[in-house]
Amino acid sequence: MRSVPAVCMAIAAAALVSLAAAAPVASPDPNTIGRPPVTSWPTYNGDYTGQRYSTLTRITPANVSRIAQQWVYQITSVGAQRGAPVPVIKCTPLLVGGVLYITIPDHVWALDAHTGRELWHYEWVDHGGHLIGQRGVAIWRTTVYFLTPDNWLIALNATTGKELWRKNYADARKQYFSTSAPLVVKNHVIVGVGGDAMDMPGFLDSFDPATGRLQWTWWSTPRKDDPALKTWPNEAASEHGGGMTWMPGTYDPKLNLLFWPTGNTNPVFAGQGRPGANLWTESIVALDLDTGRLKWYFQVSPHDTHDFDNTTAPILIDKVVDGKPRRLVSQAARNGFFVTLDRVTGKYLVVRPFVPLDYSSGLSPQGEPIPIPDKDPTVGGSINIVNATNWFAPAYSPKTGLFYVNSVEGKAIYYLVDDSDHPSGYGGTGAGIGHTRRILQAIDPLTGRAVWTHEYPNLNNAPPTTGPALLTTASNLVITGDDQKNLIIFSADKGRILWHQEVAANESGGIITYMLDGRQWILFSAGDSLYAYSLPR
Repeated sequence: MRSVPAVCMAIAAAALVSLAAAAPVASPDPNTIGRPPVTSWPTYNGDYTGQRYSTLTRITPANVSRIAQQWVYQITSVGAQRGAPVPVIKCTPLLVGGVLYITIPDHVWALDAHTGRELWHYEWVDHGGHLIGQRGVAIWRTTVYFLTPDNWLIALNATTGKELWRKNYADARKQYFSTSAPLVVKNHVIVGVGGDAMDMPGFLDSFDPATGRLQWTWWSTPRKDDPALKTWPNEAASEHGGGMTWMPGTYDPKLNLLFWPTGNTNPVFAGQGRPGANLWTESIVALDLDTGRLKWYFQVSPHDTHDFDNTTAPILIDKVVDGKPRRLVSQAARNGFFVTLDRVTGKYLVVRPFVPLDYSSGLSPQGEPIPIPDKDPTVGGSINIVNATNWFAPAYSPKTGLFYVNSVEGKAIYYLVDDSDHPSGYGGTGAGIGHTRRILQAIDPLTGRAVWTHEYPNLNNAPPTTGPALLTTASNLVITGDDQKNLIIFSADKGRILWHQEVAANESGGIITYMLDGRQWILFSAGDSLYAYSLPR
């Protein structure tokens, strides 16, 4: 049985009295945490839209040059104690009641947002989980929810860090692992799972936030008698088909629909053993919040053979189209296509490449890209694009009407290493070749065309990676970073650089902003450190 080390429990107990006075009790109303964040950042994307947009205007283009570092919190000691590599903070911090909550695999910290002082630290001893990253926690009333690498949902007291209950939802022995932040919506804690290339089906679970009781499960590949099985060669292939759900989705309260991105198909590079579109991998799916029932889907990468995990956030956008208000959802997918869909019906308005690509022969009547088989991995090697973007959060500004994404233009060579009729696992490999371009794009979601771009310098031909996350504000700011350890603030309308500063490592998690003590703060992680910036008093 998993347990918190005794020393951690002792520390927590000894500090209980002082913590009660120092840390306000987190108590976000489940019915209001989906509103635009101001004095809090209570969920992964700030609200349910995925826009990562703040209505705050204290920091502006006119005064942003004056922001300065207020404090830094560093967690290097965790790796040093175990002789492990320096940990990287990949989470989006949450802020509720003046307390920040941050994570790395197996660890949760609560910090005083005024000073960065540690209030409590929870440590988990996992058994078999993959320690590749952890994206953060969720909060419901006075409870913090945390996913462990070996697939336990842990409920913690938000004030003390004391464990309240735990629920195991996937078997680590089957190579499931968890890196996601849970999503709390009304009386549901929605939990996704990872597994990459281990020939297991992906799924979403919904749990009761008070008791941990399982409410529903949605599988990302079809079960017996489902008509979608025709997109697989047989039921066995579907049951081992992947489609992991390892990044948080978004939610429309008026439609009561979750919009979730699903991951790569298995076997990853070897598609000869799974002819067909392979639903519902590499898709955006719309699920009823209360039942988990599928309402519609749009498959961004039918029959993917290039590990184009479709896990970037689907952002909810309201627009007027042809004189009528439309409820839309947009995504800049890792396969290089930008899509805008009607989020009521799933019908497409826009499907357009946002990086140069040549692996698609056109679109199906449903607007889904048609892959060219000659671009599949081969034993001798086949050239295709690198991932056009990755899991780092994009953003949208209602002020400018633009969708912001960090992208990569470049090529990779893909090899098929298992050419049998029944491949397993990855079945192949891919690696970047040649020079790549890293470009911040501001895209009009009604056309899929970039209104402005900024190309980052590619020093020393760095590996073809993307990131980091983005944040927009009502004062015409876009906040992000490059892969040269710089935090950069742009004007949202034109892409003009307003401010930048080098830190100790590349920005690695999600950027947030909030009001505290009458000041607007900008908070971000880079490597093993959390940085807080604000205007001087």
